[in-house]
Amino acid sequence: MSKMSNVELFELREQPTLTIRATVPAQGLPELIAKSYARIGGYLAELGVGICDVPFVIYYNMDVDALDVEIGFPVPSAQPGKGEIASSKIPAGKAASCIYRGPYAQIGPAYEDLEAWFAKQRCEPAGPFYEYYYNGPDSPEDELLTRVFMPLK
Repeated sequence: MSKMSNVELFELREQPTLTIRATVPAQGLPELIAKSYARIGGYLAELGVGICDVPFVIYYNMDVDALDVEIGFPVPSAQPGKGEIASSKIPAGKAASCIYRGPYAQIGPAYEDLEAWFAKQRCEPAGPFYEYYYNGPDSPEDELLTRVFMPLK
């Protein structure tokens, strides 16, 4: 059974990242995420750099036929990109988030809760949705933890 936390407001600090951005149909997303994490992980090993938080995916749209996503890892300091791997950053600013527990395929209500919170608080989103993954697909589906957040104007 899935479960969500209440929506919370917090302050983001600028965070350097290494990412791969791509467009993919929704059914191809799990494979793209796995390959991207492996490529970035291999590059981090080459650099001798570790990650400083959990992996994430940024969703620039919700078009199931052509999802525009950026997949990556937070890193302690800016690192050079290489090939399809880009040096990027998560910008500083206010954001709203909730924690979702359950199968990835049933995460929709977490987004609905955030959108309802925006309307109630009269806040405007300032960019794409982010998902941070606290465990992975090897975990039981009902134990998957995902933090969903969106920067605010």
